[in-house]
This record gives sequence, C-alpha cells and structure tokens, in this order.
Amino acid sequence: MKSATVLGSGSWGTALAATLAEGGRPVTLWGRDPDLAARINALHENPRYLPGAVLPPSLAATTNLADAARADLVLFVVPSSVTRAVAADLAARGLPANTRLLACSKGIERDSGLRMSQILAEFFPAHPVAALSGPNHAEEVARKLATAAVIAAADPAIARELQQVFTFPWFRTYTSDDIAGVELGGAIKNVFAIAAGISEGLGLGDNAKAALVTRGLAEMIRLGKALGGQAETFQGLSGVGDLIVTCYSSHSRNNRVGNRLGKGESLADIIASTNMVAEGVPNTASIHAAARKAGVNTPLIDQAYAVIHEGKSPAQALGELLSRNPRPECDG
Repeated sequence: MKSATVLGSGSWGTALAATLAEGGRPVTLWGRDPDLAARINALHENPRYLPGAVLPPSLAATTNLADAARADLVLFVVPSSVTRAVAADLAARGLPANTRLLACSKGIERDSGLRMSQILAEFFPAHPVAALSGPNHAEEVARKLATAAVIAAADPAIARELQQVFTFPWFRTYTSDDIAGVELGGAIKNVFAIAAGISEGLGLGDNAKAALVTRGLAEMIRLGKALGGQAETFQGLSGVGDLIVTCYSSHSRNNRVGNRLGKGESLADIIASTNMVAEGVPNTASIHAAARKAGVNTPLIDQAYAVIHEGKSPAQALGELLSRNPRPECDG
C-alpha cells in the first residue's frame, strides 16, 4: 500500500500516522482544526495531543476530507461517537476501488450497538474492512517502544496484508479472523479502566485492583461471547492485554478519569478540564445498554454505569459490589 490516510488527529491517530510514515510512505493526517493542522505541518509535531514526538516529513496534516479520499489505506481513529458522521462524509466523496479500511477506535455505537467495523461496512460495502486493537498507548508507540497489536478481518488474506503494513522492528502485529471479539475487547475494557481508576481514587490497594481486573475479564468474556466474539480472543492482546495496560498505566485517560471520580470530583468538571476524549465515558453507557439487551450478568459494568451516568457515589458502588450474595467464582 503506497499511501495512507489517518482520520483523527488525536494522540492515537498521530502515533499511527507517524508509524505508517516511517520509510517515506506518504501519509495524510486528517482533523477538523485548521490551526492544529498548520502547526503539525510547520513543527512536524502534534503539540496539543502528542507533544515531543517528532513526526516524519512524509506526514502531512489537512482539514480537507477530499485530500484523504485518495489513499490505498484509510484508518478511522476518530472518537467512536463520530465515526458514523465521518464515514458518511467520506462515503459521499467516494474512495478508490482498492482502498482498505481499518477501524482503530475502541467503542460501540450507543443507539445501534454496532461495532466500528460494522458502521464502516454500512457505508463502504465494496471495500475490505478490518480492525486493529491491543495494549497500545500512543505515547509509547510514538517513542518506538516495543508494542504488539492484533489485526482482525473476516478475510484472512486482508488481515495478512495489513499485518505486513504494520510490521516494524518495534511494532509487531498478529492476525485474527474474530473481528467481533477484537473490537469488543478493546471497547469493553474502557469501562474497567475507569473502574480501576475509581478504586485508586478511593485509596484501595493492589488486592482490590487485581480482583477488579480478574472479575472484569470474566465479565468481558461473558458479554463478548454473547455479542458474537470468541472466548479465546478475550484472552489475547485485545482482551486481557489491553485490559491490563489500561487499568495499570498512567497513560490511560480512562484510568485518570476514574481516579478523579473516586476522589470525589464531578464528571462534568473532569471532562471540562481535559482536551482528550476518554472513550470509556460514552462507552460505559453503550456497553451497559448492550449488556442489558443481551441479558448478561455484569455487576462491575452496572456499578460503573451508575457512578458515571447516574451520580451514584463510588463508595456506595463499592459497598454494593462487596455485599453481593456469595456464589461460586464461575457463576460471576
């Protein structure tokens, strides 16, 4: 693939664009802010979302979606809540027949319950669609620290083709045919990242966080299977791998949001004080809705939803979790 477009000029989109631009491949980084695009082109750096990371000269930022519509590969790295709108806009401009689409945002749509690749398939039915996920913090990918990810596609040949594009000395990718499981793992873990942050904000220790991560994985597998994923996928990079890194890393926006909630700050104040999107906030609502529709037992997701979207106090949520009726571990 000779050229690539990355839709979304946040930290993760910028890190992926910089990675693809290694070796001189022309990459277009699209975003809505003209000032930011101008600064990226002038400084070869994204000072707002990824300061300090030097961007290759073959990377060019733009706000014109028409500039992004001519690439062999298009990455969707916009927030999951606007994926549909951006896909509709791009589809109206048309894409070359051989363009591949790669969903890199981690979330499911609130009203429809659709995964990002399913939304892309609606607008681009003739184009191959795949998904990339894993324990991938943008700050570390931009610094070329060792990273692994998984690329999933219904067609194994497309997954292998994209695997070659995303193979670098510091960036190793694996393939999967379970696109549902790969996307669901990346979306569901956002909820538990906020919950892990809440536990830190409450002053709980390592025992509590280890229990939360373990029980969170059990919920992820139960819900993920009900929504079409394969159990073994959630034991891989896009499941337990992403869950671990986002629950324990200081890079995790979701974790930081949860930490502040646990310390008593309001969600409105937290959101107003940051310029980055914490996907776990809207995704907690969409994942909670999906769990209720599927009839899956998800006590952690239920309590996280109540804290984030219904104003329940973190201390009350913790007390209710710990006072649930005793049961065998395998029963949830």
